[in-house]
Amino acid sequence: MRILKKYSMQLIGALAGIMNGLFGSGGGLVAVPCLEKSGFEVKQAHASAIALTSVFSFVSCVGYGLTGNLNISEAARYIPAGAVGALAGAALMKRIDPKLLKRLFGAVMIYSGIRLWI
Repeated sequence: MRILKKYSMQLIGALAGIMNGLFGSGGGLVAVPCLEKSGFEVKQAHASAIALTSVFSFVSCVGYGLTGNLNISEAARYIPAGAVGALAGAALMKRIDPKLLKRLFGAVMIYSGIRLWI
């Protein structure tokens, strides 16, 4: 048990990285609850998970590019609107109540799980 505690951050990072590589930014679904459990406040956990998944996403992107599974020209069409949406989300987080943020995140997780299951 001491080993798990000692290496918990590395384990969280590895699990989030695997999820991100497999599912494309799915690492946040792992990182947010784990970071909260590690003592991060709700908003800090979400912001930190974004920082983690941005690095994981870059590394995954390189990996997919090296294997020929990346269509960068098609993906680039989504970047401008996605960047605007990301800035809007970051601005909204400043104003949103942490309890509501947790509930919204939980609802998105449940919705995603149901869509994947069906």
